[in-house]
Amino acid sequence: MQKFILSVTVQNNAGVLARVSSLFGRRGYNIDSLTVSATNDPRVSRMSIIVQGDEVILKQLDKLEEVMRVDHIEEHDSVCSELVFVKLRAQAPSTRDDIRQLCSLYEGRIVDSTEDELIVELANVPSRIDAFLDVISNFEIVEMSRSGVTAIRR
Repeated sequence: MQKFILSVTVQNNAGVLARVSSLFGRRGYNIDSLTVSATNDPRVSRMSIIVQGDEVILKQLDKLEEVMRVDHIEEHDSVCSELVFVKLRAQAPSTRDDIRQLCSLYEGRIVDSTEDELIVELANVPSRIDAFLDVISNFEIVEMSRSGVTAIRR
């Protein structure tokens, strides 16, 4: 199965989100990320969806009545970003220094700290966030929250 970043333009009607998400569920696909917002036209919304699947799902999605357009977006052909907050246990000064160094390397920043924990914020493309999360998995992750992808074609 292939990982898809989809930009789906839909009519901004009640229930559209439920119809789109249920389409994936009925076909056994799990949505990894889903963000929805209105566009400059209040009658139209844009959904950014990350899903593991095949191209059949694109055709099924395009058949939904309220779907206006479906675009498969590649990271290198678009501007896309995701936000992640990660709370890490960091009691030892050496651990805190290591985390600061990784934040600098991945262009993240420490947005909050206590004696025992640091909260790191990173906004970047999904693959870069995945790489960051792989690296910090050596530390104790207390909590994590990802926003989901927002993407637009260049």
